Amino acid sequence: MKNEKGFTLIEMMIVMLVISVLLIVTIPNVAKHNANINDKGCEAFVKMVQAQVQAYEMKNNKLPTIEQLETDGYIQTTGCPNGKKQVQIATDGTVTAVDTPVSQ
Repeated sequence: MKNEKGFTLIEMMIVMLVISVLLIVTIPNVAKHNANINDKGCEAFVKMVQAQVQAYEMKNNKLPTIEQLETDGYIQTTGCPNGKKQVQIATDGTVTAVDTPVSQ
């Protein structure tokens, strides 16, 4: 008999099992971190819009609406980078992010 070297079917199945277990463990963690990254991006966007509200207020001596900020070029969009929230400006000038309504 020749001495052929290679993997047996059992060895290949064990390798596939180990890879599957690793994927099952890592994929939920990656998805969780992706959500955290999106949340941080939205928080940063809210802070940026808050700074633009203050800049507009200093220049024009009045609080802007979100539409005025967009028209005057202070911001380019009113939505968070993840697309799930929109920014709103309260009557006291505080900027918050609220869930985007689902269109039907």
